[in-house]
Amino acid sequence: MPSDRGGATQSGSWAAGVGLAVRAQVWRSHGGRRPRWTLPQLAALGAAGQPPTRQLSSRLSPAPRNLWAMAGLNVSLSFFFATFALCQAARRASKALLPRGAYDHFAREAAGAAQLGACCLEMRVLVEIGPWAGGFGPDLLLTLLFLLLLGHGATLDGASANPTVSLQEFLLAEASLPSTLLKLAAQALGMQAAGALTRLFWAWELSDMHVLQNLMDLHCSTALRTAVPHGALVEGSGAFFFHLTFLHLRNTLPVCRVPAVALLVTVMACAAGPLTSAFFNPTLAASVTFHCSGHTLVQYAQVYWLGPLTGMVLAVLLHHGRLPRLFQRNLFYSQKNKYRIPRAKPAQGPGDTERPAEGCRGQGLGRRRVGGSRQAPAGPGGSL
Repeated sequence: MPSDRGGATQSGSWAAGVGLAVRAQVWRSHGGRRPRWTLPQLAALGAAGQPPTRQLSSRLSPAPRNLWAMAGLNVSLSFFFATFALCQAARRASKALLPRGAYDHFAREAAGAAQLGACCLEMRVLVEIGPWAGGFGPDLLLTLLFLLLLGHGATLDGASANPTVSLQEFLLAEASLPSTLLKLAAQALGMQAAGALTRLFWAWELSDMHVLQNLMDLHCSTALRTAVPHGALVEGSGAFFFHLTFLHLRNTLPVCRVPAVALLVTVMACAAGPLTSAFFNPTLAASVTFHCSGHTLVQYAQVYWLGPLTGMVLAVLLHHGRLPRLFQRNLFYSQKNKYRIPRAKPAQGPGDTERPAEGCRGQGLGRRRVGGSRQAPAGPGGSL
């Protein structure tokens, strides 16, 4: 089979080139000194024609691989705890120093967006590199994602860190236009700060997974792994179910609302993650994947901006029947009064008022019977 042999040779040469480039980049990043970690001989492994990542995980012995995986997982967990602590300290300081309006509309949203963005970037490292480099299974990753969502719901202090939630509040006439624009600006600023701080953390190369991520971040791959219309439908559907659930549970206790929303997002991330990475957040998607090659900015905007916004509007229409900011009349449901108005008694006419008088007059005539004879009624001059 000449064609198969040629394909295997081409794949092997490509893998050898990748291995040489990775090793050269590692040596350059360490100033020509031998790094404290060593990659397997990717150039030699690539000659077999298999993906280097699969060969790397197969060549690692079980014991060192487990130690390597646990070390990387501990570093990631430490990063999560440090991010939560830093953002919580920023919230407390800004709440004590800033006016109430500045904290609610800007500082709280910026801190929440930074916390959400940093944890999302680090979680992507575990999802993309962890399975083949550390042997992390879906059960571990989904459990960690659920715990992170619980932590976000418990510590965000009422911040949404999501532009679609802020726009939902505006459409429900619960927030003014200036406050909504200020929240959107704070969310964008928080996401940018999260990206800068997380990449600085990766540059420290505290674990082997972060070394690989630091190298791969220079040429990131797109998070959209399906057609653009399909991706927009997936993101829109996820945002629709998220906002509909949030609207139904917004008046419930946080102890019930936070786990329910976290479980829903975890399930949707498991279903939509292989297709679009399940962001359901325009600012988060723009910070994570818009700079990656593979699709144009217009295609990214259709999937990660237009899709969630459409899903949010449909959820508000289905829940309320209208957009209170735009329409006063209910478009879907007939409005019924909550309290029943008692029916008024019909007004009596002139004939109805004379009948009781005649009855009373007849009773008076009956009482005036004397000895079986009936006397004539006394008129105006009857007493005379």
